Amino acid sequence: MPSISRPGGNITGLSFLPEALSAKQLQLLKEALPGVSRVAAMSYAGNPGAAIVVKGMEAASAQLGLQLLLVSVQNPGDFLGAFETVARNRAEALVVVDDAMVTRYRVEILRLAGKHSLPVISLYKPFVEAGGLIAYGASTLDMYRHAADYVARILKGAKPAELPIEQPTKFELIINIRTAKALGLTIPPSLLARADQIIE
Repeated sequence: MPSISRPGGNITGLSFLPEALSAKQLQLLKEALPGVSRVAAMSYAGNPGAAIVVKGMEAASAQLGLQLLLVSVQNPGDFLGAFETVARNRAEALVVVDDAMVTRYRVEILRLAGKHSLPVISLYKPFVEAGGLIAYGASTLDMYRHAADYVARILKGAKPAELPIEQPTKFELIINIRTAKALGLTIPPSLLARADQIIE
């Protein structure tokens, strides 16, 4: 692909910036839980894009002074073992590398995280609505609108190769206060003030 602004061929689309956002997630986690030092990151082994996200996390964790434990799962049957590994390594929080499989089984993941008193941060709102602590990522509603606009433009004759791969411009920070209270955590007021949505 020649460039993001001119992808060439028959390619265009939208990017959710997973590598950059994974670093931001760790920064927010550190801000929410200043005493945290060991963080686990769970990803689906069948997702080739997870390696990009993990790379961003590794760089960010080093800068933030965090020990990062990487755990991967192939299917829901691996969740229990993954959480046993997380507990054995005394991780204090969990970042999920969101994809279709992980999001589909979010209730099970959050149930196990709750059993181990682990706050969870993710990219997408459904995780926080289901009981995760924090979500930070591109606004999916805004991205869907851009995707619909691209579809309309292509159907009207625009060439995909001439449409830049769009980067997100709107991001959302969502915090679940109910989960924070259940975990005995106090979210700093400065972070709450920046939240786009607070679930109580």
